[in-house]
Amino acid sequence: MSGQRDGEKWDAAQEGAELIAEGEIDAAIRELESVIDRDPKNEYAYYFLGAAHFEKGAFDKAMKASVKALEIAPQYLGALVQLGHALRMMGRHQEAIRVARQLLAQNKDDGDALYLLGLSHYARGERAAAAEYLNRFLATKPELEVANEVHGLLQVLRGDVEPSDEGEGGGGGPDRSLN
Repeated sequence: MSGQRDGEKWDAAQEGAELIAEGEIDAAIRELESVIDRDPKNEYAYYFLGAAHFEKGAFDKAMKASVKALEIAPQYLGALVQLGHALRMMGRHQEAIRVARQLLAQNKDDGDALYLLGLSHYARGERAAAAEYLNRFLATKPELEVANEVHGLLQVLRGDVEPSDEGEGGGGGPDRSLN
C-alpha cells in the first residue's frame, strides 16, 4: 500500500475517531460505517469502529471490527491489541492470552501485551502469572493513571486489600479496563 493511500485512509477515519474522543459514540459509529461503505478496505475505519463498539460495551462487534481491520492489514498492532481486549471482555481469556503472546513475539516488552496478559491471567484466577505480567507492565513506565490501577490490582493479588466490584468489566478503553 502506498504511503499516500494510507494517509488518505487515515484522514477518512479521523472524523469518527474525533467523535469517539468527544464521547459521541453513536455518531462515530454512523460516521465510520459511512467511511466503510465508501471504502471497505479502510482498516482504520474498522479499527475505530471497533473502538466505538468497545466503548458501548458491544464487545462482539468490537471483536468483529478488529478482525476485519486485521484481515485488511495483518500487521496492524493496534487492531490486534483491541481484539485481545474485546476477547478478554467477552470472557474468552485463553484467546486473549494467545493474542497477547502474538504481540510479545514481536516485542518482548510490549506494554499493551503485558497489560492484556496480566488482566487475562487475573480473570482466570492465575495470580502468579497475573502478578508477573503486571509487574513487567509497570517496568514499561505506563501513564500514571494506569500505573495506579495496576498497583491497586497488585495489592489485591498480594492480599493487601479486598477487590472492589467497581471497575471489574466496566469502562475504560480497549487498552485499559480491568475485567
